[in-house]
Amino acid sequence: MEPLKKYLGIVWILLGIYVGYAQITDSITKIGSDKLEDRVFGWIILCVLVPIVVGGLILFGKYALAGEYEDDK
Repeated sequence: MEPLKKYLGIVWILLGIYVGYAQITDSITKIGSDKLEDRVFGWIILCVLVPIVVGGLILFGKYALAGEYEDDK
């Protein structure tokens, strides 16, 4: 089970990088929109949600790779 946790740690880190890229490009598209609602929503996603989501995924993956979730019985 421990090798699976380490493998999933890599998956979480890669998922964090992908989500970060996808959301940043989507937010930039929304910021460039003509509608005020889209621009505000794009800035909120870019400045608030992206760091929380990407940071959480990468940190979770880092802890999984480091073995922080191992059972020490």
